Amino acid sequence: MAVTPQLIKELRELTGAGMMDCKNALNETGGDLDKAVQALREAGLGKAAKKAGNVAAEGLIAIEINSDNTKGVILELNAQTDFVAKNENFINLTKEITSHAANNGIKDAEALNSSSINGQEFSTFLAEKIATIGENIVARKLSTLSGEVVNGYVHVTGRTGVILAAKCDAGIKDKAAVLLRNIAMHASAMKPTVISYKDLDPAFVESENRAIRAEIEAENEELVRLKKPLKKIPEFVSKSQLTDEAIAAAKARFEDELRADGKPEKIWANIIPGKVERFIIDNTQLDGRFALLSQAYVMNDKQTVEQAIAEVDASIQITGYVRFELGEGIEKKEEDFAAEVAKQMGK
Repeated sequence: MAVTPQLIKELRELTGAGMMDCKNALNETGGDLDKAVQALREAGLGKAAKKAGNVAAEGLIAIEINSDNTKGVILELNAQTDFVAKNENFINLTKEITSHAANNGIKDAEALNSSSINGQEFSTFLAEKIATIGENIVARKLSTLSGEVVNGYVHVTGRTGVILAAKCDAGIKDKAAVLLRNIAMHASAMKPTVISYKDLDPAFVESENRAIRAEIEAENEELVRLKKPLKKIPEFVSKSQLTDEAIAAAKARFEDELRADGKPEKIWANIIPGKVERFIIDNTQLDGRFALLSQAYVMNDKQTVEQAIAEVDASIQITGYVRFELGEGIEKKEEDFAAEVAKQMGK
């Protein structure tokens, strides 16, 4: 891809890096904007940025949970304008399609678009609705979850939605269902990408480790100039990196520090556990950004989501998680959302 002034400007707006740094990063990555963002971050020259080109599509997210809380469906139905998305006909259409998927065991958008509804092929059904509503409409995403207990949440705006599945002891299913709705509300706002830190891709963790260290090092250079306290640079960013050897090495350092400070060994046992706990918190910040169970729970930010679950009942284990955000993944580039919808409609 050619490195155009517009591309350089876009990268600069995304990262806050200098013009020449942006140009060099784009040249080094063959004009790949995402790779250029990461290269700047790893060099300590840019901050984390959202994926370039994403636009907020119009439409609605809808969910349907069955009566015994064992199955859930989540749908993203897109339109071209916010005006149509707020129209009662469009709202009812979203509910109808979601119920159709739930009642017929439809698992994804591909199966939905090849299904039959009310005695018609889905494409014919949707074409009639398009003619009535007056805009192109696309059932872009659909997903389902099953489990011992399933629940979900859609934000009041209809722009984000989450469904969760879990397993639990039979006697606490009702409590688990309430908890799952609250956690779905949390996930709607906090945007985790995985359930557990164990689900994070190792290559992503290593890449973020380099980038986060570089970001803090760059910030510390400015703090030195301002004669302000420096930020601590973590060795690691995820619990997946904290091996027994890493914890043992940290503990040994703390013992050396206490010895150098003249602290008697008899009180070390009272001090070191707190230092180790702080070390783990400081070196797992990536988990708090992306892993649901490691995030500070919005209902009580003194707990993680994992701790909040254990407080309700230790038998509850989340087994499935789906989050939709309206328009996520649609890239604007040289075409707007209306063109994207038209393309998906085959027009």
